[in-house]
Amino acid sequence: MNNKQIAFLGAGNMAEAIISGFVQSGKLDAEQIIVTNRSNQERLNELKNKYGIKAITKDKLDYKSIDIFILAMKPKDIDGVLEDLRHKISADQLLISVLAGISTSYMEDNLNDNQQLIRVMPNTSSMIQESATAVSPGKYVAMDQVFLVKELMKCIGEAYIIDEEMMDVYTGIAGSGPAYFYNLMEHIEEVGHEAGFERKLVREIGAQTLYGAAKMMLEREETPAELRKNITSPNGTTAAGLDALNKFGGGLAIEEAIKSAASRSKELSKEPVKI
Repeated sequence: MNNKQIAFLGAGNMAEAIISGFVQSGKLDAEQIIVTNRSNQERLNELKNKYGIKAITKDKLDYKSIDIFILAMKPKDIDGVLEDLRHKISADQLLISVLAGISTSYMEDNLNDNQQLIRVMPNTSSMIQESATAVSPGKYVAMDQVFLVKELMKCIGEAYIIDEEMMDVYTGIAGSGPAYFYNLMEHIEEVGHEAGFERKLVREIGAQTLYGAAKMMLEREETPAELRKNITSPNGTTAAGLDALNKFGGGLAIEEAIKSAASRSKELSKEPVKI
């Protein structure tokens, strides 16, 4: 990755999260990164001053000098961007798309023949370099490029190579997943506050509890079911809590949340790009 020139087409929050991860990881030098947008010079200056990267409007970009383009604009703008790229880049320049709901096949149909393209889906935890990012190769991309992109995405957390047909379920689990935990934390905070804790304190207690449990799953060999059983004594406090969780459909609610998010992701991918 030492000499790769990377250009972001789009300068929004997701672009910034990825740029932040790239710079903080030390795997890329700031001078390797260019961020562009159509005309918002104030936003470009903000990113330039914050991360030390090059920031220019899109019309000033030397497309032929770029090794990797990261498509991070609004999905509604994709058609114009693909038409532009088709006339300005070659098939061996790599495109990485972070656009939700836009399939690799749709993009490939509107680009040069055999265009190297990879779709990635980070989640919002990329802002603190803790994303769970999906990496889905397009039809024509070389495997060495796939592994390169996986390493790039590990700058913002962990990355997983998956078939694109699994992207909707992935969205339900990892894309929308942080919101499920935040919602759980809202309820934990409310109960603790009603019992007399200060909100900030109970929020920290709950967050550390969830963080510790997640770390246990990542660092131990036991399954989630085994870890649950290990801390559940018969007729104890945890058993009582789990009984209530089951009684009120807690587990089923999570399953349905994932399925509903996955279903909506599939619907969105079938809708027209320009809405």
